[in-house]
Amino acid sequence: MPDYGTARCDFPGGDAAQLYGSIRRIFDLPPETRVFLCHDYKAPGRDEYRWETTVTEQRQKNVHIHDGISEAEFVAMRTERDKKLSMPKLILPAVQVNMDAGRLPQFLKIPVDAF
Repeated sequence: MPDYGTARCDFPGGDAAQLYGSIRRIFDLPPETRVFLCHDYKAPGRDEYRWETTVTEQRQKNVHIHDGISEAEFVAMRTERDKKLSMPKLILPAVQVNMDAGRLPQFLKIPVDAF
């Protein structure tokens, strides 16, 4: 969401320059294009979850990448910020499942209270 920024790039296969290029391709779409997100962390000060934004809203208000932010600036910001983030609680099973196209391994047991 614009008030939360962009995804981190320090996971296996992550690349801030590639993320920048992908976002710029989205920014090239018509301004009214609706963008649906897979999840939202609720930025500080916002009480509700959101799942939809527009290209215009992202181009104007995204706190990490908006019109006027160069690739070099974005990569530097993302790299420095990612260094300070702790490992997410479910990163190991998430990476394992992502690397196998969403198939859960038979031995993976995720406790219900983990979510």
